[in-house]
Amino acid sequence: MQNSYSASYKAAGVDITAGYQAVELMKGHIARTMTAGVVSGIGGFGGLFELDLEGMPHPVLVSGTDGVGTKLKLAFLMNKHDTVGIDCVAMCANDVICCGAKPLFFLDYIAMGKNVPERVAAIVGGIAEGCVQAGCALVGGESAEMPGFYPADEYDLAGFCVGAVEKTRILDHAKTAAGDVMIALPSSGVHSNGFSLVRKIFQLREEKLRLSIAELGGTLGEALLTPTKIYVKPILALLAQVEVKGISHITGGGFYENIPRCLPKGLCARIEEAALRTPHIFHLIAETGNIPKRDMFNTYNMGVGMCLTVAPADADKALAILRESGEDAYIMGEVAQGDGGVILA
Repeated sequence: MQNSYSASYKAAGVDITAGYQAVELMKGHIARTMTAGVVSGIGGFGGLFELDLEGMPHPVLVSGTDGVGTKLKLAFLMNKHDTVGIDCVAMCANDVICCGAKPLFFLDYIAMGKNVPERVAAIVGGIAEGCVQAGCALVGGESAEMPGFYPADEYDLAGFCVGAVEKTRILDHAKTAAGDVMIALPSSGVHSNGFSLVRKIFQLREEKLRLSIAELGGTLGEALLTPTKIYVKPILALLAQVEVKGISHITGGGFYENIPRCLPKGLCARIEEAALRTPHIFHLIAETGNIPKRDMFNTYNMGVGMCLTVAPADADKALAILRESGEDAYIMGEVAQGDGGVILA
């Protein structure tokens, strides 16, 4: 690559050599994610991955794609770029695990106004950390320098995850029944949804983000920029020992859109609102913006990153396994007869 240089392209705002420097800086991060299935290194036209189909006579591939959204605006204001990559992986890998699939590999896409190698390396470092947490390999990606399309100090970030599951073990909520227990896995905060509303409420500027708030245990910016929690490994541990009937990843649309996605027709979710462990950041959002409760639960995770459904007889065992895996899981409600909605009781 040392002979690849275009003065004309650089004059137009695209520095090819900066891209190569960014790749060199990110190689160490990518190496952390390598798993047994990785066949190729970075630099080729495609990432190669060899499937291990042991125990999967009828394997099904499961894919998920997502981005970080306007949470990136906070990263720009705080000049902190090493955590949004975790968000990007989380939003994809947490979706894939909802089908019961183990994430295998991940690819990223970073589009920016100006390629600053150290910044790109920090972003990829976060992506790599997310992949390590999800147990998947970072097998490729793309960095696009697009002057005139993005401001020089801004970028967008998206990703794509592929997993695999044995066809007979796909979670399709068909066995879910009234009386089943709904288990909450706590979120790490706002995760990566609802930030357009967050930014409108707080009218965010750098000085506001650095404001220390005792109830948050730090600054407002730190609380809001906390990366999305990745639940893959605890849930895989649970799936190996307990029949899980359904999983919902609580993302955009909050409780009202996501929980019904793991319920068959004729059933609803009865959530005990008093049981929910809602972090202070959500109370602060609601109070500052005068946001109605319905809108809060229809926009944010309200402290619940994942909702898992199991039979009553399996509830104690499921809680024990999840807690052994580091999750402070708890029962937040049950499945009931109804129209497929969510009832806050």
